[in-house]
Amino acid sequence: QVQLVQSGGGSVQPGGSLQVSCEASGDSLSEYCVGWVRQAPGKGREWIGRIESDGDPTVAGFVSDRFAISKDAAKNTVYLVMHKLTSADTATYYCAAVWGWCKADYEYWGQGTQVTVSA
Repeated sequence: QVQLVQSGGGSVQPGGSLQVSCEASGDSLSEYCVGWVRQAPGKGREWIGRIESDGDPTVAGFVSDRFAISKDAAKNTVYLVMHKLTSADTATYYCAAVWGWCKADYEYWGQGTQVTVSA
């Protein structure tokens, strides 16, 4: 079983960049697929991307030119790096993990991190 603790995020002006970290404990992320989703107020969850247990990332097309997902095995941490942020990116961001190859459902969730983009 893995526990996920998120950090980073915060507030930034439009056009800025932020990073959200997802640090795992209890098990190695080398055995897990980790995904990122976000939820804006009054809206449903939106899938952003994922990184396979072997480190292969996939980012949703609508943010692929601005967002990147990576993993640092030594730190047992997955990162979501976001550039050229706009107000539409304001949301709570969650990392989630599932053992093995990526699947439709995640088993473990981080606590969520607020990202606010405003002038």
